[in-house]
Amino acid sequence: MNEVSLSAYLILALILFCIGLYGALTKRNTVIVLISIELMLNAANLNFVAFSKYGVTPNITGQVFSLFTITIAAAEAAVGLAILISLYRNRKTINIDEIDSMKR
Repeated sequence: MNEVSLSAYLILALILFCIGLYGALTKRNTVIVLISIELMLNAANLNFVAFSKYGVTPNITGQVFSLFTITIAAAEAAVGLAILISLYRNRKTINIDEIDSMKR
């Protein structure tokens, strides 16, 4: 059985990060921006796990750090969606261009 190389993991993480960065910088829908940020965090997690497995001294440190990052991402998603629901109730929109000021 063939093993996947480190470069394959890094290329996949690069592609995921670039897709997330593109979505975060170009999309106007706030939900899409949050999903794009999640993609970027998952790309970083993939790097942590890959270097944990293929690093100079393979150990579990990268995997543990990845679990902490997943926890932070879940909290970020929950808080972000709560803020979006509040903004939608007040302004009736979730487009970033229309919610860029503090005015009602």
